[in-house]
Amino acid sequence: EKECFVMKKVELIEFVAEEANISKKDAKIITDAVLAGLKQGLINDGKVALVGFGNFSVKVRPAHTGRNPMTGEEIDVPEKSVVKFKPSTELKEAVN
Repeated sequence: EKECFVMKKVELIEFVAEEANISKKDAKIITDAVLAGLKQGLINDGKVALVGFGNFSVKVRPAHTGRNPMTGEEIDVPEKSVVKFKPSTELKEAVN
């Protein structure tokens, strides 16, 4: 079984700083700006496409009736928006 790897934001900032040969302070500003751009794109347009990486999109999960797993009682689950990610072929090949 493959080990799960989690990169925290601080680790991403350190990576950006090393990769771009810039200070961690500047890397944090850049990383925050990129993440804000992704967020704003999803809010405004519902989709962000990063060529060679993948597509982020907002999908609406419709309201439905679910079950409480502890009691089996039926519950109404409201409609909600969720963020989906579809990796590019290039990214899929890189991780395999």
